[in-house]
Amino acid sequence: MITSLLDTDLYKFTMSSCYFLLYRSAEGTFRFDDRDREEYDERFISLLKERLCELEKLRLTQEEKAFLATIRFLPTNYIEWLETFRFDANRIKIRLDGERHLQIEVTDLMYKATLYEVPLLAVVSSCIHLWRGDRIDEKAMMSRLDKKIDFALENRLMFSEFGTRRRFSFAVHNAVCSRLRERASEVCVGTSNVFLAWKNGMKPSGTMAHEWIQFHQGIYGFKSANLLALDAWSNVFGGDLGTALIDTFTTASFLHTLTMKQAKLFDGMRQDSGNEFEIGDMIIEKYKACGIDPLTKTIVFSNALDFEKYKLIADYFRGRIKVSAGIGTNLTCDTRPEGIKPANIVMKLSRCRYSAHDFWEDVIKISDDAGKHLGKGKLFRQAVDDLHLRELGVKIDEAD
Repeated sequence: MITSLLDTDLYKFTMSSCYFLLYRSAEGTFRFDDRDREEYDERFISLLKERLCELEKLRLTQEEKAFLATIRFLPTNYIEWLETFRFDANRIKIRLDGERHLQIEVTDLMYKATLYEVPLLAVVSSCIHLWRGDRIDEKAMMSRLDKKIDFALENRLMFSEFGTRRRFSFAVHNAVCSRLRERASEVCVGTSNVFLAWKNGMKPSGTMAHEWIQFHQGIYGFKSANLLALDAWSNVFGGDLGTALIDTFTTASFLHTLTMKQAKLFDGMRQDSGNEFEIGDMIIEKYKACGIDPLTKTIVFSNALDFEKYKLIADYFRGRIKVSAGIGTNLTCDTRPEGIKPANIVMKLSRCRYSAHDFWEDVIKISDDAGKHLGKGKLFRQAVDDLHLRELGVKIDEAD
């Protein structure tokens, strides 16, 4: 259940405001992907459509608007526009394909289309659990959460809560954030969910997603995407929100085109795929090559983490570079030992264009994990060649 426009991740508003300010005529299509290829039925589709129609009722209230105004980097004119925004259920195209896999697409102006992603994923995730008849033992879940908090406090593991997209339900998510605020404020630096940050007195956290770099690939091409995306970001935020996402076209490619100015301006980088230890070492070497002390920078790790794995990472980099983490599903859909399977779902930008007068351009993602690639075929092979990924030592599965 989504009951507020703010029940989404902060980076949806930051990216939406960038499109609003810099690319107001740009359009895009977001496409849903169930990585587990689950099969659904018409009962599920009916439930999902019913819940998604409720999004149309959402309005930015004056209290919510006042809270957004306290987030210093959100432009005032963007917040004024957001007060007029309404979700349009007619733009959400839902169907089952021939193999009964769920297909969802949304097409709109980029500054509007991006706002659909996280609420849609949260609704789909909760509907999956309702459809399955899943039940969660909240007492047991909170007991496990307390053990995680104790572990994080004992080991001084700084983290943010990133669990909106694949949460079990809003009620579970709210309970998790309330407990984090109550017991983990020394190590939990915030939540990505703007509504729950507001309601629980937490800091909203987040910067950019892969779509921001993918959009620049569609508009300007592979070679310029990372560089121009970071420059456009810093032009809007002027040094604020300084964590760069590095793995849209592999970390090796990102570091290859990273300028010294960008390395100095951005506070750090977010690692979302690949081997954390190898990639962290690559980042440290890049900073050293730019004459930058790595201890002045931060790596935010966010690739399907639990706290035990995060501790191994933190110990490895201790005294070499600052580390933090975004932890999502492990907090908001940890159903062990009940055996309930969290949804493995994403919704990514699939195409874009600068304006309605331009051609549509497909966009892809070449992750540091093959399982997170988006796109294949001719465009994928073109990207491999344009970005010199073979020369950079990156192994790519190019199978159609």
